Amino acid sequence: MQPPTIHPSPLRKEVVILFLMTLLCHSPLPAADDLRVLPTDFNSDKKQQMMRSYLRQLTHQRLDQRLEEIEQLKSQEQIETYQKKLQAFFLQNIGGPPPKTPLNAQVTGQHDYPDYSVENIIFESHPGFFVTANLYLPKNKGPHPGILLPCGHSSNGKAAEPYQKASILLAQNGFVVLCWDPIGQGERLQLLNLANAPQGTSEHMSEGVAPILLGRGLSTYMIWDGMRAIDYLQSRPEVIPDKIGSTGISGGGNLTAMLMALDPRIKAAAPGCFITTTRIKNEKPGPGDAEQNIFSQTAAGLDHPDFAIIRAPQPTLILAATQDFVPIEGSWIAYRQAKRIYGRLGFPERMRLVEADVKHGFDRPLREATTRFMMRYLLNTPSEISEANEVPIAPDADLYATPEGQVLKLPNARSIFQVNQDFSHQLRKKREQFQNTNTSKNMLEKVRQLSNIRPLDEIPALKKQNLSQIQLNGFSGEKLLLTPEPGIVLPAIKFQPIKSTGEPILYLNEQGKTADLQTLVALLKKGHPVLAVDIRDTGETRTHNWRYGQAAEITGPATAEFFIAYMLGKSYLGMRAEDILNCARYLSEENGAPQKIKLIVAGTSDELSPPALHAAALEPQLFSSTEFENSLETWQKVIDTPVTKNRLINTVHGALEFYDLPDLNSLINKNSPE
Repeated sequence: MQPPTIHPSPLRKEVVILFLMTLLCHSPLPAADDLRVLPTDFNSDKKQQMMRSYLRQLTHQRLDQRLEEIEQLKSQEQIETYQKKLQAFFLQNIGGPPPKTPLNAQVTGQHDYPDYSVENIIFESHPGFFVTANLYLPKNKGPHPGILLPCGHSSNGKAAEPYQKASILLAQNGFVVLCWDPIGQGERLQLLNLANAPQGTSEHMSEGVAPILLGRGLSTYMIWDGMRAIDYLQSRPEVIPDKIGSTGISGGGNLTAMLMALDPRIKAAAPGCFITTTRIKNEKPGPGDAEQNIFSQTAAGLDHPDFAIIRAPQPTLILAATQDFVPIEGSWIAYRQAKRIYGRLGFPERMRLVEADVKHGFDRPLREATTRFMMRYLLNTPSEISEANEVPIAPDADLYATPEGQVLKLPNARSIFQVNQDFSHQLRKKREQFQNTNTSKNMLEKVRQLSNIRPLDEIPALKKQNLSQIQLNGFSGEKLLLTPEPGIVLPAIKFQPIKSTGEPILYLNEQGKTADLQTLVALLKKGHPVLAVDIRDTGETRTHNWRYGQAAEITGPATAEFFIAYMLGKSYLGMRAEDILNCARYLSEENGAPQKIKLIVAGTSDELSPPALHAAALEPQLFSSTEFENSLETWQKVIDTPVTKNRLINTVHGALEFYDLPDLNSLINKNSPE
């Protein structure tokens, strides 16, 4: 066999010659020609990457429709119908509220100051799932309105200085304030002492993967913590139970926005450094952490302004920061949209926005604006109060509600991963019942519905563009550009054996269609025609990460794109499965009479095995056999493993109520034609 040649770039010719000499001495050359199909700068502009641009267009189309819908809301009846529809959707798509169980609340410590006191509190939002909190109490005689103060992304949670200062200012002015640690922060680390676990609030991304398979989200648990926090406030004799407010910044602003939309007990709300618009936020800084993205919210028309619109005309104050990375222009757009609805209901003054020339955070101007707003609407005492220049900040340990500063060190404590496991066991019983009472056809329809994979005859055929001929170790090939839909291109190479004696093969490799040339050559030597394709977001079309930083090392480079698709109600797994089906159909029908093809999924990971498995189960008539070099055996493994690598992209919302991956294998064996 003659050594292959490479055509070097003139700019680096000398370096390439040295490299070629090394290859000739030590290993065979991999190819006769450059096997790349797309330009070398494809996806190099992170703002215009293929999947990002594709999903941007779909998002903008839906949000444009939403704007048309809200402009038609003129009467009180129309607005109330819109509110109820979105609220019901929101509650359903986070899995609904779990059953209420005893709070088992305890006061574990107390600290007195001249004009307020602080109690260290612990309660259970689920059995054995502990919430650590601080209760700030005014010294003057009550009862008082109660304020929820969920924290943002501070590693020390409720003990962070801005949250102490905000709680103190509110308590000094007549409010009982409950500030608690979010999951994964402060005393509620969920990956305690686990080797190679993500640090700080990066925990949220690991914690956000498994709930998707259960039809929940990390938001489900955080929202429930907040609702149970209201229950606790209302249980205290110092609190007026029908005068509850909520405020928070960043992650706390996100949780305040969700709580105020879902829980009518919140009478006044001030979400901060969060409210903008999905259209703008998706661009910069990108979709939020796992708890901030609700399944299908964009498809349903639920945008940031709707968190306020749903509760209209209850008083709402948007806290915005001029120098925030949360786009301030989006905050004003959201405010104007909500303000119009409040105006149509006759209460435009109850929808407000304050902008402070500060960075992202609960800075003094926003703390003061929040307190004045709460005094106006919960105490009916308009005031121009100001925060003292010196505010005593307690050491973290003084605010601990647990003896050792971590809930998982308490007897019988459960982590969020154990809560997920318990719920997955409940779903297993439902899954078994569903499968025992439904036919294979019904099961496959449910798989289609959940994964968003259309029947083959509803998937538009690929458009093919022939590019150039190539040679690979004596075998001919042709570069192709396959287009399954506008905005998506799949680079491919169709290799021909010298004599076709074997079945056609569709070859996939998440590292790229030509990452393993030895395997391709071996298949060609056996007489198989081979179509090697980079389906979307693999090989040459792989997304270059632009969001989440270190956390994306856990969830994968396309985490931002996954969540944008997730909010559109689109399954990444489903999109890839449709690419596989489309390519398989093209290969099957290329030479006239359809023939079955063999599907080979290679690579160093099992990233492509779930979409390939779905494709084979849903359209078995296309495939003679499937071969996976690596395979994810079961989604239950994702539930049982606290820190997983690149599993987010293959989650299907709510799948485990109806099927797991082994069930697809069973369906393939049962439904494959003879």
